Amino acid sequence: MDDKIVIYRTFYNPIEANIVKARLEDSDIPCFLTDENVATIQPMYNQAIGGVKLNVFEKDINVINQLLAEENLMEVEEASNNEQVVCEKCGSANVGFGQATKKRFSLWVAIVSILLFVYPFKVNKCYHCYGCGHEFK
Repeated sequence: MDDKIVIYRTFYNPIEANIVKARLEDSDIPCFLTDENVATIQPMYNQAIGGVKLNVFEKDINVINQLLAEENLMEVEEASNNEQVVCEKCGSANVGFGQATKKRFSLWVAIVSILLFVYPFKVNKCYHCYGCGHEFK
């Protein structure tokens, strides 16, 4: 039988992706992660590659939704008030919290770094939408 493989969810944190993958494998649901090694070895590339992707068979999506809903494994941990963060621009829930890609360094960090001839020591963090690329606080 020819079944389609789809990206079920994208994770900013490779550890969270592995936890969900392990739970699915324990339930005998075949799945695999893509871009996990890049996101683990070079975390700064995580936003560029679109995060760690959990791939599953399309026929298993309903079972996965029920399983993860029962176990509360799909909660967004980055949200401080336990509400799911959505993109301001496109409304997507595929959002991660991490280093900013557009305005990474503040002005005072850049000035101090230039004066001391060192790599900038503090980066700005924000929410990043994997759907449209929009960054917001």
